[in-house]
Amino acid sequence: MLNILKNLISSSGVSGREKSVSDKILTYIAPLCDKVWEDSMGNLIAYKRGGGIDRKKIMLCSNMDETGFMVTSVNENGNIKVAPVGEINYVSSAYGFVVSENGVRGVIVPENTAASTELKAGNVYIDIGVKDKKEAQKKVSVGDFFVCEPTVNKVGRKICGRPMDNRVGCAILISLAEKISESGCPNDIYFVFTTQEQVGMRGAKAAAYAIEPDCGLVIDVTCASEGAGVCVSGEGAAIKIKDRSVVCDRSVFEKLMTLAKDNSVKYQCEISSKGSTDASALMISKAGVKAGAVSVPAKYMHSNVEMIDMNDCDACLNLAELFVMNY
Repeated sequence: MLNILKNLISSSGVSGREKSVSDKILTYIAPLCDKVWEDSMGNLIAYKRGGGIDRKKIMLCSNMDETGFMVTSVNENGNIKVAPVGEINYVSSAYGFVVSENGVRGVIVPENTAASTELKAGNVYIDIGVKDKKEAQKKVSVGDFFVCEPTVNKVGRKICGRPMDNRVGCAILISLAEKISESGCPNDIYFVFTTQEQVGMRGAKAAAYAIEPDCGLVIDVTCASEGAGVCVSGEGAAIKIKDRSVVCDRSVFEKLMTLAKDNSVKYQCEISSKGSTDASALMISKAGVKAGAVSVPAKYMHSNVEMIDMNDCDACLNLAELFVMNY
């Protein structure tokens, strides 16, 4: 799974520009499923037919997109002003490398008057190392996207870099598809790699409306604390009960907890007042979908050093497999 994760992280995919990530996922998922297509929102959907008599339609969902920056203007000195795409940690991003969708590299720099604790879109800029506006405009245009440069590093027992959110979930879904392709599954599985989650769960809404699943399970990341909070990195899969945008279907999260207990899968419960996932979009699609979420606890979310424990990824993978096999 780690090699898949590293490969997916190496491509940028800001919300609305996920194609390069989608193309990589396609090379993994297409040989493992019966049908693969892209919808009008850019979601990549892979269908694996189940072998059971009373098959259920299960939608497994992970978003491909990441937060980033959109070019709004170019100053006379060649510096680039940007607007946020999704939730940005500007303190973490400051003095870090960024790369555009066209491969132009630069650094995020605060303006001289900006206090380090009050950084925001209006007082930072991207320096791409040019002398003036004319030279900059040969490299970038208004509407271009930048993302923080992707990295993956091993730090002690953890894996650190970005965008762990949510290439981790995509890697878990691919690994699950590999398992199901070998063992089979009684239920029909729709692996959905969604777009624009970071700006309002838009891709998931469209996909769930079209698929009309009997239930949905989202694989994502969630904020991990330093030990005193609800979710802790290294303590297993986080089974979501609620976050700021959703209260998960009770039958789904109880099923997940029962499966985890009965099969000795390390888990913890997530009850949060922060964050949101595609689960909220699934639950209000058409007449509603029973939905839940299983997440990898990640430290330093939306920073340049998102940190995860691969053992938690394995726990999420095992629990997702148990769910689709026993729903």
